[in-house]
Amino acid sequence: MKRFRLAMNRILMALLAAGLVIHPLMDPLAAASRPSAKQAASKPLKGKEAKARAELEAQLRAHIVELASDAYQGREPGTDGETLTLRYIGRQWFDIGLQSGTNNPLHPWFAPVEIIGRDPSVSRAFFTRKGKRLYLPDGTILVLTSGKRSLVENAPLLFVGKGDRVPPQAELAGKVVLLLDGGIEHSGRQDALLKGGALAVITVLDGERSLDTVAAYRKRTAYALASDKPVSELEAFLTPEGLNAVLAGTGLDLAKLQGEAAMAGFAPRLIDLGVSLEATTRETRIRTHNIIGKLPGRRPETGAVLVLAHWDHFGQCAEPPAEDLICNGAVDNASGLAVMTEIARRLADGPQLDRDVYFLATTGEEIGFLGARAFAENPPLPLGRIVAAFNIDTVALAPAGRPFEIVGKGLTPLDPQIEVYAKFAKRRIAPGNAAAPYAHRQDGWALLKYGVPAVMVSSSWSDIALVEAFMDSDYHRPGDKVSRGLVLGGAADDVEFHVGLVRWFADPRRVPERGK
Repeated sequence: MKRFRLAMNRILMALLAAGLVIHPLMDPLAAASRPSAKQAASKPLKGKEAKARAELEAQLRAHIVELASDAYQGREPGTDGETLTLRYIGRQWFDIGLQSGTNNPLHPWFAPVEIIGRDPSVSRAFFTRKGKRLYLPDGTILVLTSGKRSLVENAPLLFVGKGDRVPPQAELAGKVVLLLDGGIEHSGRQDALLKGGALAVITVLDGERSLDTVAAYRKRTAYALASDKPVSELEAFLTPEGLNAVLAGTGLDLAKLQGEAAMAGFAPRLIDLGVSLEATTRETRIRTHNIIGKLPGRRPETGAVLVLAHWDHFGQCAEPPAEDLICNGAVDNASGLAVMTEIARRLADGPQLDRDVYFLATTGEEIGFLGARAFAENPPLPLGRIVAAFNIDTVALAPAGRPFEIVGKGLTPLDPQIEVYAKFAKRRIAPGNAAAPYAHRQDGWALLKYGVPAVMVSSSWSDIALVEAFMDSDYHRPGDKVSRGLVLGGAADDVEFHVGLVRWFADPRRVPERGK
């Protein structure tokens, strides 16, 4: 990776020494940016239009075939697959004519992102009653921490039933909480109790969840940015068998506690047990990178447009004896990288825009939008100058001619201008908001948390049944690979639509700076 960075630095210097080719100023919405009536109506294309569309689809396919090949090992951050991926993207963007967009001479093109992975290690628990230590049967409790090490020794145990209400802080402080699962799987109650002041929460698995089910999910590696302040929250999950074992001799058992919790006017109460819990994690540091390119505008002081797509995937995601071990990520998200690269090519070949356009390929999306967060926490330009961010993810699904969906509709002020441009381009925005449940499952969501107006605009996402069929089959599995049936008509539509859309938002005459 070091040799690659040095090589790219030399390339950057050569680019700067050679100077940039500046196109004559033209109206950003010149005829070239408006799809023809034939394209808008999805009629069969002929002549030059058909040839251009065929070339675009061939370019998209070539990118996807390359990035989703086994040689890239599933594009896992911190691996040789990352090196190959960044090398490919960097070469493409350099050939297109982009500049480095990091705005940092120490790190041209590649912005370092340091990630910490935490794997559960030690899990210990015991209870005491009247000074006597009680041991749990093997395999009846799992203790976990979100930090490096968490320890609670001989704390009193407070039973809160199903946690329908959070007791006052004075009641929770210094205590371990015993909570009935009750078939409620999400962690909102546990989070609220910990935030309310509890030392730890023990959830009794009295519903359908088993300890094995919880362990399969919760013992996965947890990832965070190295810059994140660690929060050492302590949780445990206890089987009914384990609970009844430690309650023996107290006059209580699970059935009696369930009966208490179901009574009107139930109030939390102490159980005559002391609790000691300990959990640790093993930490692994992953040094990975975002790659940032820039198409300079004539008037950068008027703000910038951001186009982004994540480059990462899961690497090897299956184990022998399975024949196919690699998650290649062809649709998710080699297709997004392909679309973004071809948008960049067409913008670079067109008239120079007023605003800068940044192109961001993020790392760590699959493990919590970490690359997008790192970009927002250490941006190459003030975030307030970004007038719009367009994320591109999982787009090679729909045929040509579909309407466009705004994923994140209603969450930003961008919708009206997107719809104005769509009308100008003679393309249709899908009615309703069927993709709303997916807005929080993509990099744009992370940018929204930092105040950046970010959406996904995609023809594939206007057919939620199609997206969900992909998610139920090949999504995040080895089956997400290039096939002869790879659908690129909608992806090509996305390229053409975004070229005009970026030109529209890069024009300060049509889209004012934020806050003006």
